[in-house]
Amino acid sequence: MEIDYGKLRLKVGLEVHQQLDSEFKLFCNCPAKLAPEDVRYREVVRNLWLSKSELGEIDPAALYEIARGRKIVYRVPEGHVCLVELDEEPPHDINREALVVSLSIARALNARPVDEVYVMRKIVVDGSNTAGFQRTAIVALGGYVEDEDGRVGIQTIALEEDAARKVAEESDYVVYNLDRLGIPLIEVSTAPDIKTPEQALRVAYRIGLIMRLSGRVKRGIGTIRQDLNISIENGERIEIKGVDKLELIPKVVAYEVLRQLSLLGIREELCARGLKPDDVPEFFTDVSEVLKDCGSRLIRSSLDRGMRVYALPLPGFRGILGRDVCPGRRFGTELSDYAKAWGGVGGIIHSDELPAYGISEKDLESLYRYMGLGRDRDAFILVVSDYERAERALKAVIQRLKQAFVGVPKETRAANPDGTTRYLRPQPGAARMYPETDIRPLKIDESILKDAEKIAVPKPEDVLRILVEEHRVSRELASQLVRDPSLHLYLDLVEELKSVVSPQVIASTLMVHMKSLRRDGIDVDRVSYSDLVKILSAVGRGEIAKEAIPEAIKAIASGSSFEDVLRSYRVLRVEELEKIVDDVLKSSADLIKSRGFEKSVSLVMGRVMSVVRGRADGALVNTLVRRKLQEFLAR
Repeated sequence: MEIDYGKLRLKVGLEVHQQLDSEFKLFCNCPAKLAPEDVRYREVVRNLWLSKSELGEIDPAALYEIARGRKIVYRVPEGHVCLVELDEEPPHDINREALVVSLSIARALNARPVDEVYVMRKIVVDGSNTAGFQRTAIVALGGYVEDEDGRVGIQTIALEEDAARKVAEESDYVVYNLDRLGIPLIEVSTAPDIKTPEQALRVAYRIGLIMRLSGRVKRGIGTIRQDLNISIENGERIEIKGVDKLELIPKVVAYEVLRQLSLLGIREELCARGLKPDDVPEFFTDVSEVLKDCGSRLIRSSLDRGMRVYALPLPGFRGILGRDVCPGRRFGTELSDYAKAWGGVGGIIHSDELPAYGISEKDLESLYRYMGLGRDRDAFILVVSDYERAERALKAVIQRLKQAFVGVPKETRAANPDGTTRYLRPQPGAARMYPETDIRPLKIDESILKDAEKIAVPKPEDVLRILVEEHRVSRELASQLVRDPSLHLYLDLVEELKSVVSPQVIASTLMVHMKSLRRDGIDVDRVSYSDLVKILSAVGRGEIAKEAIPEAIKAIASGSSFEDVLRSYRVLRVEELEKIVDDVLKSSADLIKSRGFEKSVSLVMGRVMSVVRGRADGALVNTLVRRKLQEFLAR
């Protein structure tokens, strides 16, 4: 679907979060690093309690979390957590080292530091912060990054504490490890100046590159993430959390635009049918007896365990639930997200996707007849659960169906690995920030500013020079790398493999082989960082020839294990190569004799390399072919 983003008045704002590489956490002297897997820990169990604000209001995000009724379990690893993280001791003064680093990054983003830093409390009610809020402080304002489509403003740069990391989750509890809670985090928030998905990628890359070039941020999985705020005309500003891969950003933006357009189309269709929000029933009915003999194993096994099947009739909704909202997701999927989030059920089954799941045509007719619905215009939704969870789930679905008449509901969504998004929770209320009374304000004096100036952030032209002069990468390839989000991956791989494989091989892998495979339709995003480390390490050790890198990447992207790749693309021994060359010479003898030496070299090379399939160095094969060919013609 071709989309005119300018006509839709697309607006995108970015929030780039990056962990700082400081020695201590932001408000205590615990180490700013994750605990090892084998560390001893104890557990603390807590519950969320809801209260009204000073204005007598209840935050919608807090109401959502309390409705889920989940226990919160905190893991407290030895040596990595103190009473500050458990919210049993007041926070200490703000970490000066982290403040200096954040101000150095702010300078590189053309922002001006504030005169005095005031720490604020930002309400967070999902359990990831033991206090029920995140501590954050604005350190700079008013910066910008240059982009080929125009300057993009930086509204705020904040220094804040990272949240605890989620390690397990079920419908009735969630488990967090407190080792990450309190690690210093810089947050760069842009103005909604971004107008296209591609520009969003470029700006996120530029901001991430500046952070990376400071040399004072953490690297690796989980240390950086991007949140997006996306809106179109007649739609809604949707907050999307947790985009952890740069290359996913354009797809997330494009899919969200498509989703909002689809939801606006559903609104128009509902209105065209003469339906109104009040036409969505407020009741649901037990249809367990109707389906007790159906062929669905899910339903039969659930009934055997004492659960029931509840149905929500939807007069006039036929075809609506099955409408696509973006690739791989339908309107029914949106409703299912609400049922899962609010009710803790496994999902929903809706009539637009039936007969299926063992529910036959006969079962379908019985359901329509039992509820007094007509197959030509009506629909229904099924939930298989106990009554309490089914009630919560279907009430959430009913409210979401009523919102369909508005168009796009205001909500916070989470990014999926394929670029689509799912419902996460309601957007919090506007009054979610208030002063932190346990931490003294800190004046930004000359000594702090001078220390920030000492952290010089290189410019992109400096990086280009390093790639060409120190890494010995060709200028053409280096120029491509500096403009490409793969530069972060390249720098990580060079750092990890500096004594194993050359930077030139790493650059060629990312900018030539990976891009070529992607153009050929290979899903190279399935190849993880650790997969690349294994492949390149094997090349450096001489176990895999560098010519086999594309085939190795392709194999792993197709589901092969690294062990399979190692067996399939193991470097051939010299005697094995000699036999292959001899076989080719023998099978092509007449043609070789008629063409002579020089014209036969490329012929034999091509046939040998097709057999070798990258399992040998090309220069070695060429040397063997020339020697063997001379011997063959001299007989």
